Amino acid sequence: MKARVHVMLKNGVLDPQGEAVRHALGQLGFEGVEGVRQGKVIELDLAETDADKARETVTEMCEKLLANTVIESYAVEIA
Repeated sequence: MKARVHVMLKNGVLDPQGEAVRHALGQLGFEGVEGVRQGKVIELDLAETDADKARETVTEMCEKLLANTVIESYAVEIA
């Protein structure tokens, strides 16, 4: 079973990498980009075959390691 975790900074948290990308896009001539938020995607290959158990396990992984829940939010996809 595969799991995909999308991790993003929470709204209101300064995103210096996103701002650097927005600035660079402007320098390259891409006008009209008013904001950029940068995140990460983590893909996991799991031995678990039960989707509910897999979601529970991946959520625990996010809470303990994969996301800094003070400043980041995450979404889990199970396939």
